[in-house]
Amino acid sequence: MIRSRRARLLLGAATVVLACQTANTQMLSYSSGQTVSPAFEGWEKNDDGSFNMLFGYMNRNWEEELDVPVGAENSFSPGEPDRGQPTHFLPRRNRFVFKVRVPKDWGAKELVWTLTSRGKTERAYATLREDSLVDNLVQASEQGAIGAGISSPEIRANEPPLLTLDGGDRRAQVGQPLTLVAFAKDDGVPRPRFGPDSREARLVAEARARATNGTPPAPTPRGTMAFDPATQRPPAAITVGSQTGLRHSCFVYRGAGRVNFSPRQAKVWEDTRAGANSPWAPRWMAPAIPPDGKYTVSVSFEDPGTYTIRCLASDGALNTTKDLVVTVTK
Repeated sequence: MIRSRRARLLLGAATVVLACQTANTQMLSYSSGQTVSPAFEGWEKNDDGSFNMLFGYMNRNWEEELDVPVGAENSFSPGEPDRGQPTHFLPRRNRFVFKVRVPKDWGAKELVWTLTSRGKTERAYATLREDSLVDNLVQASEQGAIGAGISSPEIRANEPPLLTLDGGDRRAQVGQPLTLVAFAKDDGVPRPRFGPDSREARLVAEARARATNGTPPAPTPRGTMAFDPATQRPPAAITVGSQTGLRHSCFVYRGAGRVNFSPRQAKVWEDTRAGANSPWAPRWMAPAIPPDGKYTVSVSFEDPGTYTIRCLASDGALNTTKDLVVTVTK
C-alpha cells in the first residue's frame, strides 16, 4: 500500500515536471530563425464610399529583421500583387502598418495577402465583415493607449499627428550620411500615461512637494515632450504603456541592405523587455520632440539599392506615416 502510494506520488510529480517543461517549451522566444505571419487588422470606410483594408504582421523573432521582396512570396490577390506592403519586416508585432483601398462595390469578396518566409506560407484574409470595422477607439485600444471598452468625448475626438517631410525622394552613396528632416505636431490627445503632463506625474510631484513643504511644479504643455532620461525617472511602481505622448521614429520599410540611423530610433514594434527603447517596454521614455516640432535624423547605407524609409509620428493611439525613397549607389 505504501509502495503504491509512493508510486502515485512519483507519477504525479513527474507529470507536474513534464507539464512545466511543456509550458516552458511553448513559451520559448527566439531572437532569430522564425517566420513572419501577415495579419488583417480590420477595415474602415472612406468618405467616397470606398474602403481601406488594414494590415499588419507578426515577426516571431525578437531581433531578426526579415526581407521578402514583392513577388510570389509576398503578394496580394485578386488584382495587382503589389499593394504597398512592406518587404522589410521588423521584429515582433506590428499593427496597422499599411492600408489597401478597395472600391465601394467590393461586397463579400476576399482580399488575400500571401507571405512566405523560411519556406512557410501564411495568408491574411480581408473581408468587410461587420465585426471587423475599425475606428479610432479600436486602434487606440489595440495599441494599448486606452483600455478595452474605454471611451470619452476627448478620445473620440482625437486626431492623428500631423507629419511632413522636408524634401522629396533622394539619392545617396554608400557610406554617405543623408539628413532627413521631419516636422511633427499633435493635439495632445490622449494624455500620456506617464510624462510631465500626465496625472501620474502630477500626483507624484504633489506628494513630493507635501513631503518637503514645497510648491508643486506647474504642469508642462501637453503633447510636446516626454521625460528626459538624463534628468527624470518615473517611480519604479509605475509601468509605462504605449501611451507616452507624441513621438517620432524612422525605419526601413522596403529594402534589403544594411541601414544605420543616428540618433538611435525608438522601436515602432512591440518589445516588452525592460530597456528595449520601445513604447511597450517597462519604464520606457520617448525621445523628446523639439518644441518647434522639427525632428532631424541622419541615415547612412552600407549596401547599394533602392530603399523606402518610413517616418512615423504617433500619439500612442493613432499613427501618421510618410515615406521617402532613397536610391543608393556605390
